Amino acid sequence: MTIPINLFFWTVCMIPIALLLILLIFFQWGASRAAPVTLGITGLLSVTVFKANWAVLSVELLKASWSSVSIIVVIFTAILLYEIGVKATSFDVLNRLFTILAPNELIRIFMIGISFASFLQGITGFGVPVLIVAPLLLKMGVAPLYAVIIPLLGHSWAGTFGTLALGWQALLNQTGIVEESLIFQTTIYASLLLFILTSLFNLIIAFKYGKKRAIKKGFLALTVLSVVQGMGQLIFSLIRPELAVVLPSIFSLVALILLSKTALYREPWRISKSKIMVRLNDDCSLQTQTKPTISQSLLPYTLMTALSLLVLLFTPLRELLSSVEFGPSFNRTITGYNFINPAIASYAPLTPLTHVGVLLFVTCLVTYGYYRKIGLIEESCLGELFTKTIFKTLSPSIAIFSLLCLSRIMAGTGQTFIMAQGIAKVLKEKYVFIAPFIGLLGSFMTGSNLTSNILFSEFQLHVSEQIGLKTSFILGAQTAGGGIGTSIAPGNIILGTTTAGILGSEGRVLIKLIPYTLVAAAIFGVLLYVDFKWL
Repeated sequence: MTIPINLFFWTVCMIPIALLLILLIFFQWGASRAAPVTLGITGLLSVTVFKANWAVLSVELLKASWSSVSIIVVIFTAILLYEIGVKATSFDVLNRLFTILAPNELIRIFMIGISFASFLQGITGFGVPVLIVAPLLLKMGVAPLYAVIIPLLGHSWAGTFGTLALGWQALLNQTGIVEESLIFQTTIYASLLLFILTSLFNLIIAFKYGKKRAIKKGFLALTVLSVVQGMGQLIFSLIRPELAVVLPSIFSLVALILLSKTALYREPWRISKSKIMVRLNDDCSLQTQTKPTISQSLLPYTLMTALSLLVLLFTPLRELLSSVEFGPSFNRTITGYNFINPAIASYAPLTPLTHVGVLLFVTCLVTYGYYRKIGLIEESCLGELFTKTIFKTLSPSIAIFSLLCLSRIMAGTGQTFIMAQGIAKVLKEKYVFIAPFIGLLGSFMTGSNLTSNILFSEFQLHVSEQIGLKTSFILGAQTAGGGIGTSIAPGNIILGTTTAGILGSEGRVLIKLIPYTLVAAAIFGVLLYVDFKWL
């Protein structure tokens, strides 16, 4: 590679990220508009500055197209499941259920926005927790903007070991580390950082609800919630990483239910002037029209969990279903600066029979069929449900496709490498402070911890070896930083704004979240630097 690593090229590499933020935050463009414009500018810079030819651009766009299909299938099926729930009024019942389980409004927010969102992240991922949880929070009276913000913060700790630990497996695969002691140390360090993350973001959610008064009232619940999630993930990540989010999320939900039976939380309680709540209608009762029972409303989530765990834990079935695999092949490409993208025999291979989108689609079919059989949904509404789903999927799909194209073009033309390498070259051993921000950048650009680890974990490994940093620290910071970044990924935000009814407000959400994410990443960086200097 002959791309000069200097201030000019590093600055040009930063233009796409800066432009995307400017369009989202300052111009208040929606992600489905800002991302394509940013992609166009990035393509122009790639040709004129980084000497990318059509072969390079076309291959990277095809890679992005393949990756986006996998994610868009999940988005479509998740929105379809949401529309089925709306049609059957199951969200009303679930809201009533949470009200019965937790008369304390703050605990109810914890249950829905943190525990339930994290549980969904454990088995699905790809923004589904935000998409599903936002309307539930709306039903209980949370303002639309915060109905999106709360699950974004609440599920971010679950990015690494969520989606049945795909993000964690990607880190191991990309780095190629096999030494058991190194894997053990990296697991411990990543889990401890994520423990800090869930504790911090849980505290922020409580503070936004009612400042000091809410923190004082909810302190015990906050502590239990954070410990169960953080320590649960630490323990299970060493035993069975695939369950390191699912089980702690379930345990945290049970813990909150049990706390709601204690004298401290069993009485109805709320902050009447909370800035994140809309007090338009205090009537939580169900209407007289036919409603599903609690078990019927929970059907899609119990079914999805059962299918996921069956595929995961029943080894013969998993091996049989995983045997059907396909990934497109791509030829080797090279830019005018000799940045080489090697040939790939099977790029991001997809196992359709175990894919989250397929499991969600099966859940949709079974749920729809059952609801129709018992009369919760009329027989003639299937076309209406699909039409609504396609319409709501369109904007998120445009945004996610454009963001993935942006990410792939930057990676395939050397811009991502130059951006990270320039930071490492200037900072040297102080790079340890920046390592979490690299992971954050990856998930911001791509929308998930999984793709952040695919994009940057190998680079982080090489930098740690070149500079002489502790590899477990850097890789732990990479994936923990990726968890932070999922809370500000435009692709995730737009899913929440879609079901919260505020599509186009992605910039408003982003500007409120960025300070929290920067603080969290800075805390990680300081801890890493202190460990590097003194341990």
